[in-house]
Amino acid sequence: MANKKVVHYINQFFAGIGGEEKADTKPFIAEELPPISKQLEAKLGEDFEVVATIVCGDSYFNENLDSASKEVLEMIKGFNPDLFISGPAFNAGRYGVAAGTIAKLVQEELNIPVVTGMYTENPGADMFKKDLYIIETANSAAGMRKALPKMASLGIKLANGEEILGPKEENYIQRGIRVNYFNEKRGSERAVDMLVKKIKGEDFETEYPMPTFDRVPPAFAIDDLSTATIAIVTSGGIVPKVNPDRIESSSASKYGEYSIAGIDDLTEETFETAHGGHDPVYANEDADRVIPVDVLRDLEKEGKIGKLYDYFYSTVGNGTAVASAKKFAHEIGEKLVAAGVDAVILTST
Repeated sequence: MANKKVVHYINQFFAGIGGEEKADTKPFIAEELPPISKQLEAKLGEDFEVVATIVCGDSYFNENLDSASKEVLEMIKGFNPDLFISGPAFNAGRYGVAAGTIAKLVQEELNIPVVTGMYTENPGADMFKKDLYIIETANSAAGMRKALPKMASLGIKLANGEEILGPKEENYIQRGIRVNYFNEKRGSERAVDMLVKKIKGEDFETEYPMPTFDRVPPAFAIDDLSTATIAIVTSGGIVPKVNPDRIESSSASKYGEYSIAGIDDLTEETFETAHGGHDPVYANEDADRVIPVDVLRDLEKEGKIGKLYDYFYSTVGNGTAVASAKKFAHEIGEKLVAAGVDAVILTST
């Protein structure tokens, strides 16, 4: 007989409703447990019962962050759970942000243990790793069989009040929390051991791994702008009216390529922003505030630059995974090089 109640949060895809076309689904309590929740319950064992699955579309949650969070929290409260599990979200950025947001809120408001799971490059992982236990997963749902047992195992320990070991032992993403402990060897001896292994070319493991930062060397300066072709690339989400490529307002999975040939000014009637997370009014009134087509046309006419490239590239930076941004940059860069573009003006919001 199960004695601990669990509530599970998932998005529209894992609920079996649909993909992007159903991302605007409002929060609801599933009439019966979806397959993923049943799998989770089986991994938790006989002492735990998944009493409810709450579903919400990724776009709806992220575009209505405050109201959706409160609505989902009230649904969770109604079941008086002992443990809350959201996801796993893998590398789905909007799902990760939603899973992390509601897990943190449940932890703070209901004071119960929470667990979620994400790929390390999911923006939600970076946002919430200091607040939550986030099981490290693969970058896609192909890693589900490995993710669910790890999430269940940690959830059981948290719900039972057991000691939680380090990230390596428990499979969660490092939280940046240092804990004092007694070691058989003092620090100087351990440091010498590591140094000797390093000198010999042997494997060793640091006790304080440093973060890895991506370094991009600056490009060479252009000698003569008056002969240069300049392109615009933006993470500010500027798109033709009605967003024909349906670029997401958060955690973008794509970018768009749009013509500005013969256009001197971006008007409210023809362009808008798809970007979420900020007040879009001023960008929608005049998209030149985000990508300065009007000013660059003036510079072109004055002969200060050679030419404004006929296309601009646009995506949304809000919550977009680093891996996705690198992929976009690589593809866009190849196109610009092939077109003979000399320089790029990169803008955001």
